[in-house]
Amino acid sequence: MSKDCGNHGGGKEAAVRRILAAVIAFIIIVLITIFLVWVTLRPTKPRFILQDATVFAFNLSQPNLLTTNFQVTFASRNPNSKIGIYYDRLHVYATYRNQQITLRTAIPPTYQGHKEDNIWSPFVYGTAVPIAPYNSVALGEEQGRGFVGLMIRADGRVRWKVGTLITGKYHIHVRCPAYINLGNKAAGVIVGDNAVKYTLVTKCTVNV
Repeated sequence: MSKDCGNHGGGKEAAVRRILAAVIAFIIIVLITIFLVWVTLRPTKPRFILQDATVFAFNLSQPNLLTTNFQVTFASRNPNSKIGIYYDRLHVYATYRNQQITLRTAIPPTYQGHKEDNIWSPFVYGTAVPIAPYNSVALGEEQGRGFVGLMIRADGRVRWKVGTLITGKYHIHVRCPAYINLGNKAAGVIVGDNAVKYTLVTKCTVNV
């Protein structure tokens, strides 16, 4: 007589179910642990200050073309005592009344440790950039009064590092108002041929 092997298949299925249940339970435990660590530490977004801007060129010509070349200096601080920040991507550029007037300049990827400060001094520029006619009129009026109001922006992606855990990528948007007295070179420091460095020390808004 042959033996009944009908229970063998059922035993294998039960073993597979137990393994899947164990894997799922492990994943749930890991996710709960990450969530609890995240909630407990409560990461604080980095802080940015626009320290200065060195203007090499800022020329508005007809018909509505703007040529700019300047260097800006950012100070960034990680206020977290137990969380590091990976800046995977960060592009800096300038806008005037929400219109981009320079190309984007990439900041090299970097890691910012606990309570650490970073200084970046990228160049941003644009050659004969067409701007909207109404913005050209407004910019010409501001230049006539001396002060020009720009917005220095930095957009990119960051990751948080908590111990050995590294999160997914988050969008970061930095906005730094820059009011530059182009009409008075004595308001800054002459650092080269027609280049003037203006001290700003402006607090930036940061959204993550």
